[in-house]
Amino acid sequence: MNCPLCLNKNSEIYYADDKRDYWQCHNCFLVFVLPERYLSPQAEKLIYDKHQNDPHDLGYRKFLNKLVVPLLEKLKAGENGLDFGCGPGPTISEMLADRGFKVENYDIFYDYHPDLLKQKYGFITCTEVIEHLHFPHQELNTLFACLKTFGALGIMTKRVLNKSRFANWHYKNDPTHVCFYSTETFEYIAKTWNCRLDIINSDTVMLTKLNSTTINRGTLK
Repeated sequence: MNCPLCLNKNSEIYYADDKRDYWQCHNCFLVFVLPERYLSPQAEKLIYDKHQNDPHDLGYRKFLNKLVVPLLEKLKAGENGLDFGCGPGPTISEMLADRGFKVENYDIFYDYHPDLLKQKYGFITCTEVIEHLHFPHQELNTLFACLKTFGALGIMTKRVLNKSRFANWHYKNDPTHVCFYSTETFEYIAKTWNCRLDIINSDTVMLTKLNSTTINRGTLK
């Protein structure tokens, strides 16, 4: 099976239940489902329409602070950003606007403005999105091309730990979740796209784009 992240063909079954089979790549360690198990765009959007991501919900803002707070520590005043996959209730852009940062909202279903993916940004946020991507290799290429050198890509997604936990993991049961990342997968991403990797917390990683002459040594916290 071709891995949708590294395109390698060296994958095998990782776990199977009565809903889907999950494969794991031996090169980048991504766990993924096969394309024939993807929902149609229409069925996918029906699920997203049920999400209640209210920008004024203090609980939701607290959840997003797991990314926003460490991101703010890295940003220079006046830096511009992109919220990739902002969803039906864009919130990070409002939270960062309160701190003086301009953030564009992009979402294939709710804020589809493809010209935004031809611009350069000092930072990009991707909260609870990367697990939905059908073509992560292509989409990460696009995001890193949009990111300025030494810009940060902040990602929130729950990480694969091991097979025994995966079996009882609620995260895999969402039919819109098709790719699952471990720390090893993010290490692969950092090496492939020449980034420094910081593991911020159980849900959040930060990838800082390095220049072409910088050796990526990776920083794990």
